[in-house]
Amino acid sequence: MGGPSRNLFVDELRQTPIEEQPLEIVERKGLGHPDYICDAVMNEVSVNLCAEYLKRFNTILHHNVDKSLLVAGEAEIRFGGGRVLKPMLLVFGDRATMEYEGAEVPVAEIAVETAKEWFRKHMRFVDPEEHVRYQVELKSGSPSLVDIFKREKIGANDTSAAVGYAPMSKTEKVVFDLERFLNSREFKREFEETGEDIKVMGFRLKDKLSLTVSMAFVDRFVPNESYYFRVKDLVLERIHEFVKEHFDFSEVRVDLNVLDRPGRGLGGVYLTVLGTSADSGDSGQVGRGNRVNGVIPLNRPMCSEAAAGKNPVSHVGKIYNVLTHRMADAIYRRVSGLREVYVWLLSQIGRPIDEPLIAAAQVILEPGVKLAEVRGEVEEVMNSELDDIRELVWELARGEIPIC
Repeated sequence: MGGPSRNLFVDELRQTPIEEQPLEIVERKGLGHPDYICDAVMNEVSVNLCAEYLKRFNTILHHNVDKSLLVAGEAEIRFGGGRVLKPMLLVFGDRATMEYEGAEVPVAEIAVETAKEWFRKHMRFVDPEEHVRYQVELKSGSPSLVDIFKREKIGANDTSAAVGYAPMSKTEKVVFDLERFLNSREFKREFEETGEDIKVMGFRLKDKLSLTVSMAFVDRFVPNESYYFRVKDLVLERIHEFVKEHFDFSEVRVDLNVLDRPGRGLGGVYLTVLGTSADSGDSGQVGRGNRVNGVIPLNRPMCSEAAAGKNPVSHVGKIYNVLTHRMADAIYRRVSGLREVYVWLLSQIGRPIDEPLIAAAQVILEPGVKLAEVRGEVEEVMNSELDDIRELVWELARGEIPIC
């Protein structure tokens, strides 16, 4: 493994580091956003399928459960508490091994129970038995992709590319950290009126930060319009405190639920019955949410693959998505003289996953540093990370690495 069989490329990237660029836009879709729900649930389905395959057959079998749609339900929203009129519909799609060596695998049951458990754990007001219906459209895989798992050395199941980078910018960090804080247990104890469906959009112009936050409120805790706006003001104040305490922008502006209009009753506030817009307003889909590092960074290169739900053994759409960020971070931490690192990995279907068609690192150097001085160290880290790819596979299979 390693050495001559790998096509490594290291180059200097002559561009302005992201922190010095005058404009940056970053988004994060939070825990209760319909797109996040689809990503999180389907990836957990993959994790649980891996566990079932290992328990029954001592190996992980072919599956790609990376297609899903959460169809919004219907709800009657009221001050003081509304009701769900029609449940949400969660559709599970794509492929999984349902029979192996004469034994059937209860794939549909695993998918549905996984989703129910996820809702119980993460959504305070969603009853997975009452508020969600389930439609399983998982089928058996194609013979050629299934056969990959039977070969002596499992190869990539697709020709695909991924890109990752390090370090995260200050704007990326504040967008990521703010959503996590707003969905933390601490915050929900303080503001039980706020739901889990939160989206944060960050816009930095030079050193001035503008944050637009969309946050569903839960109608059962909001008796009237005036109460809603009082709590909203307190939430805004708390957001300002959090950002000021943890970050040092020269100026911070926060807008919360900008569609709100006092005096318009239910039409002028953002209320939900279940804490997510999926109860009546917005559907979700795998692949439309955060990248694997937890944000949607519009200034950075991004790949089109959805990592959530893909198998962790052969699907480079998951493995390389995570590995490019991990590799970029390792290069940035271990090699001195670098300001930013971008890593690109390209697979070729059937080729061993630790031998990408090309592995490329583009580095922005500190002033005075020459590429020749760091190239060898960068290649050493790249080889090391590719050597350890099997450990990454197991971490993904066990669900130890967040992907949204």
